[in-house]
Amino acid sequence: MALQRILAVDDEPFNLEIIEEILEDLDFELKTVESGKACLGVVEEFDPQVILLDVSMPKMNGYEVCKAIKANPNTQHIIVMFVSARGSVEERMEGYSVGAEDYIVKPFGQGELKAKLQHLSQMLKEKDVLAQQVEDATSTAFSAMANSSEMGQIVNYIEQIGEIDSIPRLAAALCQCLKGLGLNCNVEVRLEGQKHHFATTGICSPIVIELFEILHTKGRLHEFTNRILVNYPWLSILILNMPSDDQEKHGRLRDHICFIASVTEQQLLAILTKRKLTQQREDLEAAITMVQGKFKSMISLLDKNRQENEKVFRVLQELFEERIPTMGLDEDQEQFIYQNVDKAIQSSVAREASVHEVRAAFHDIEEDLKVLSRRAER
Repeated sequence: MALQRILAVDDEPFNLEIIEEILEDLDFELKTVESGKACLGVVEEFDPQVILLDVSMPKMNGYEVCKAIKANPNTQHIIVMFVSARGSVEERMEGYSVGAEDYIVKPFGQGELKAKLQHLSQMLKEKDVLAQQVEDATSTAFSAMANSSEMGQIVNYIEQIGEIDSIPRLAAALCQCLKGLGLNCNVEVRLEGQKHHFATTGICSPIVIELFEILHTKGRLHEFTNRILVNYPWLSILILNMPSDDQEKHGRLRDHICFIASVTEQQLLAILTKRKLTQQREDLEAAITMVQGKFKSMISLLDKNRQENEKVFRVLQELFEERIPTMGLDEDQEQFIYQNVDKAIQSSVAREASVHEVRAAFHDIEEDLKVLSRRAER
C-alpha cells in the first residue's frame, strides 16, 4: 500500500512546523511529538509507515529511539528516516547500524523531503507486492502438499502409529498406508524370537515367507522386475507391484517405502521398550506386594510372641505370689525371687517397645517401596 501515515519526532517545535508546512498539500496523515519517549508512547497505536526521527534530542537521542523501535516485533517493520543537522559518513553509518532506512540532513528543501517520501512510498508498494507474491507461492506450495495423495498417506500413517502398541495393529496400519499408495505388500516382523507375517491380501504365501527367510540378512534393498524388498533388523517389506513403466514414480515410491520402513522399525522399538518397561513395572509391583506381605507376617509374629511371653510371665508372677508365702522362706529370699521375676516381666515389656520400633522401620520401608512403584508407573 502507498504511504499514508507519518510520525515526525523533534524536540524543536519549529522544525515540526516546517515539516507540517512541507507535507500539508500531500495526502498523508501526519502526527508530531517532541521527544523520544513520546514517540515510543504513541508509535504502536498510531502505527506509522514512516518515522521522521531527529537525531539530537535530550534524554533519549534518535539512535536510542530507533534501536527500541527495531527491537520491538510490533514496530520493527516501520521505516525510520533520520533527520539531522550533521550528515557525515560516520553519522550515516551509525544510523544504518541501528536499523534506519534513510537519512536527510537539515536544512532540507521542500522538494528533497517530498522526493524521499515518494521514494519510500514506492518502496512500500513494491514491498507489498513482494509480500503478496511470497504469500501466493507459500499458499501454492502448501496446497500442493495437502493435495498430494502420497504425502498425505505417509503423514497420516506417522501421526497414527505413535498411539499403536501392538504388532498386529501396527502391521495393519502399515499395510493400509502402502495400499493407499497403490502398493501390494507383504510384511514380516521379527520380534522377541517370533516371526509375524501380514499382507494386504491377508495371507503371505509360502514362497514369500521363504523369500523373507533367505534375504532378510542379505542387505537393505533388493529390486527385481516390478518387486522391491526392504530389510530392517526387525522388519521386512516386500512390494509386489512397483510401477515399471514410470521411472520417476518408481524412484519416488521406493524412497517412500524406505522411509516408511524406517519409521515402522522405530515404532517396533518403541513397542518393545514399552513391553519391557511394563514387565519391569509388573515385576516390581509383585515384589513390593510380596515384601509388604512378609513385613506384615513378621510384625504379626513378633507381636504374638511378645504377647505370649508376657502372658507366661504374668501367670508365673501370680503363681509365685500365691505360693511363696507358704514356702517358709525368709524375707531376703522372698525379695530375691520377687525382684528377678519382676526383672523378667520388665524385660518382656521392653520387647514391646522393640516391636514398635521394628514396625516403624518396616513402615518406612513400605513407604519407600510405594514411591518406587509410583515412579515405575510413570
